[in-house]
Amino acid sequence: MFDVKAHLKTLTETHAPSGHEAPIREVLRFEWADIVDTMETDKLGSLIGIKRATHPVDPPRKIMLAAHMDEIGLMVRQIVDGFIFVHRISGVDNRIMPAMPVIVHGRRALPGIVATTPPHLLNGAQNRYLTFDELVIDVGLPAAEVNELVRLGDLITPDAPMIELQGNKVAGKAMDDRACVAAVTACLHELQNLHHRWDVYATATVQEETGLIGAMTAAYHIKPDIAIALDVTFAPQPGVDVDNTREMNGGPALGVGANFHPGLNEKIRETARRAEIKMQEEIVPAGSGTDAWSIQVALQGIPTALFSIPIRNMHSPVETVDLRDITRTGRLMAQFIADLDADFLSAIEWSDLKVDAT
Repeated sequence: MFDVKAHLKTLTETHAPSGHEAPIREVLRFEWADIVDTMETDKLGSLIGIKRATHPVDPPRKIMLAAHMDEIGLMVRQIVDGFIFVHRISGVDNRIMPAMPVIVHGRRALPGIVATTPPHLLNGAQNRYLTFDELVIDVGLPAAEVNELVRLGDLITPDAPMIELQGNKVAGKAMDDRACVAAVTACLHELQNLHHRWDVYATATVQEETGLIGAMTAAYHIKPDIAIALDVTFAPQPGVDVDNTREMNGGPALGVGANFHPGLNEKIRETARRAEIKMQEEIVPAGSGTDAWSIQVALQGIPTALFSIPIRNMHSPVETVDLRDITRTGRLMAQFIADLDADFLSAIEWSDLKVDAT
């Protein structure tokens, strides 16, 4: 039986920031080996697991499931007297960096900490959040040894193991977006017991955090008929506007807006009602800032939907998710895929859509 918690722990504790996804790609290659028929890697590095239809239609149809496997991270920009100064690769929050354990991926992995000035020595002007230019990493080695083991451009990632909380919740780094990668894995496991007419292209995309790049090239590689992108959204917590949140344990949030195909969304709603799977909706008026944004406009246009899993503490080493939302998302996608028939594309043609815009 698929253990979503163990799988998520493996994914989140793997270190692979944007542009350097090889470690997580190899983990997924192993995890998906027995639940897909074949695997491909596009020229930018996205991993594509293909599960062929059990009852193929003519011509064959393809659905792309896209969740990004990269994570936010840092890069060495300067070494001074054995201390390491950093650039950020993507959306790392400087407020939460001081005193954080990290791994410097030099010629060998070096445990380190983000050094902080003792509070006794701070004056009023210094009692603020450090900028990235001020962050310093200490790996505890003499300067000469640091210079030998660490090079400019080496990667740095938070050293944050997954923590089990109460109420089916876990916290850790890289839940954005490996919680969604885990949902894709859950979907592939569900499909082992279902018949489906469409080929499924489960895609772990690269470089989402640096510009939605991997989803774009993967969409051109796959040429899907329709797509579902998966990402995270904000869950309720102090300091977050309740109007911009979706409930944990409420199931995936279906994006509603210009980025998403209304006919595809309606079919997803029908599946959720039939299968009695919890789902919520999220209004996204314009660009979603997710892989859906680049997939939708690839080729001649691809009907695209977005599932978002609610998390707390986004872009931190303690991103928090409810495991039940991951399982529901995977199950809903599998049931939706099983519901797709040979005529589905004609059913969502724009000329046939009846949408009340009044």
